Amino acid sequence: MKKDSSLSEGLENFIDEKVIRTEMEKANNPASGLIREILAKAGERQGLDPDEAAALLGNRDKDLDEAIFETARTIKKGIYGNRLVVFAPLYITNECGNQCRYCGFNAKNSDLDRRTLSSEEIRREVTVLEDLGHKRLLLVYGEHPRLGADWLAQTVRDVYAVTSAKSGEIRRVNVNCAPLDVEGFRKLHEVGIGTYQCFQETYHRPTYEKLHVAGRKTDFLWRLHAMHRAQEAGIDDVGMGALFGLYDPIFEVLGLLHHARRLELDWGVGPHTISFPRLEPALNSDIAFNPPYPTTDHEFKKIVAVLRLAVPYTGLILTTRETAAMRKELLEVGVSQLSGGSRTYPGAYSDPEYDRPDVQQFCIGDSRSLDEVIRSIVGDHGYVPSWCTACYRLGRTGEHFMELAKTGFIQKFCLPNGLLTFKEYLEDYASEETKQVGEALIRHEIENYPDLDRKSLLTDRMTRMEAGERDLYL
Repeated sequence: MKKDSSLSEGLENFIDEKVIRTEMEKANNPASGLIREILAKAGERQGLDPDEAAALLGNRDKDLDEAIFETARTIKKGIYGNRLVVFAPLYITNECGNQCRYCGFNAKNSDLDRRTLSSEEIRREVTVLEDLGHKRLLLVYGEHPRLGADWLAQTVRDVYAVTSAKSGEIRRVNVNCAPLDVEGFRKLHEVGIGTYQCFQETYHRPTYEKLHVAGRKTDFLWRLHAMHRAQEAGIDDVGMGALFGLYDPIFEVLGLLHHARRLELDWGVGPHTISFPRLEPALNSDIAFNPPYPTTDHEFKKIVAVLRLAVPYTGLILTTRETAAMRKELLEVGVSQLSGGSRTYPGAYSDPEYDRPDVQQFCIGDSRSLDEVIRSIVGDHGYVPSWCTACYRLGRTGEHFMELAKTGFIQKFCLPNGLLTFKEYLEDYASEETKQVGEALIRHEIENYPDLDRKSLLTDRMTRMEAGERDLYL
């Protein structure tokens, strides 16, 4: 499919490569005094400018890197406490009309088994996920010309319609799909999606054009303005991301921050979430096996920490591309949302042979089950897993959510609501071993909860939940 140049006609490229280059050059091996000044500013939780983020990323002093990590830990704990949002991706189709050189879904990849789930197959997948305890899903789609907005909207309806025998129903459907026009986004908004997620992949336009050979995705500006069109359609929670390994990682971080700034300038609110996947091996992709710009674990940890400092109230999403050990480190320095028990191809959750490179988009690094992930983050790290969706159902989204977040709202509402969803998980889905460590954490959290009135409400709802009530929140 050839690029339709009319799609991006009149759209501005607000990612100014010259500006980013200047920011990077000035930040090359910055003075230690400047790093400490920037960290002091970051500690005020007001965010950082792109040039300040560039300076932190350009630092070469290992001791100051540790100071960056420690500041990120402090900010994350101060804003999010020990709460961690849990979700799962659900791949609906791997059919795609694009030819992206790094992706297993490449339209020219004839060895990939193409699948698009029917409504009945979606029902089976969602039933499996609900029976595991999931309440929040990210639907993932390839981009194929015959699969338009009406079909996308119907798949969302199909997911919301499924209820399992326990306390299962999906309470928030987020969507990662190709950019739509405003009318298409309105259709997704009308069926009740949460966050619309779209990754620019790389903000370096020459690299972008080199890697996207054919299909609608060749249009850099059409993709760049996807969040703007989603906002215009009424979707006020949007998520952006870059795929690390395709180009200079510092350039990509600054591209993300300039994109976030432009959203805030034009719509009053920046991204609800930012993702930062690293390139992983994919079927028949040499680039996926040999990234042009490999990012070391230390560099990657620093990227996550600097993003937490630069956009302190934005959710940072970590997937199962990373190993369990690496995920543990990244949780400490900034990650606030985590996938668990993920499978990365259509029909994977109901497929007994789930390790299938002939159908999946990329290889995963953490293959643990959801129960194993939950037991680890609770027992080993002391985090409270949360499937909470109260804010979205009560209209606390977009700019309204960000305003509340900056006043300590997350600790006042999100933590107790997260505890309630965790209690629900323990009652209905957890293994006995996970239930034991989970109940101990809940007791500890309630005993130490500082707000006595809200503590009383929380205790009351816990008792009601033990009696059989579900979906309770403050």
